[in-house]
Amino acid sequence: MNEHEKFAAEVKANIDGLLADKDVQALSRIWLREITRHKYAYNFRWMGRPIIQFPQDMIAMQELIWDIKPDLIIETGIAHGGSVLYYASLLELIGGDGYVLGVDIDIRAHNREEIVRHPMSKRLKMIQGSSIDLATIRQVEEHVRGKRRVLLILDSNHTHEHVMAEMRAYSSFVTKDSYMVVFDTLLEDMPDDLLNDRPWGKGNNPKTAVREFLLETDRFEIDERMVSKLLITVAPDGYLRCVR
Repeated sequence: MNEHEKFAAEVKANIDGLLADKDVQALSRIWLREITRHKYAYNFRWMGRPIIQFPQDMIAMQELIWDIKPDLIIETGIAHGGSVLYYASLLELIGGDGYVLGVDIDIRAHNREEIVRHPMSKRLKMIQGSSIDLATIRQVEEHVRGKRRVLLILDSNHTHEHVMAEMRAYSSFVTKDSYMVVFDTLLEDMPDDLLNDRPWGKGNNPKTAVREFLLETDRFEIDERMVSKLLITVAPDGYLRCVR
């Protein structure tokens, strides 16, 4: 075993330990609950744009993008543009022709202006429309055609019905050994007082949609080790590896 292999084995053992440590897992869930009260995810920016994500999840996405080297990254939900520009910048570092396709029902003018003028927008294309409308899906299909490696990220409307519709519409675009990442599955584990007047909540959120979707297909499996090594993530059970 060479030094690289020794280090990889040590990391694997670390993750095995975290996976087995129920106290650490429980403590992480408590910490997640409490920082959510303070809108922790709103605190960060990527190359000047608000990213509204946990740094831990963004490191995980970097690892996936480096390993997969996708020709196309599809993300539903654009908001301020930080995450689509982050993925675009990673593709720029990797090289090649890969790009990000962002889909949002409402790309607000002030956000669009800042996104378009950003230097990483050269690896970004955007579609305005509901991610589950047939016209939008057909536009996405045009981008998918001919691509060998496609990574999918779902982060728009968080209701069970909407996320189910997205997974059914887009999961076939994901290529073997790539991922479908469903963000904000942590909503199932949040107390009611943190959900306010949102249309989603316990029993009606991305995690419940993931559970139902996995009963319909054998193409995807939950990457439990990813969640165990992150501990702090908005996507518990949301990193879905495409195995077929």
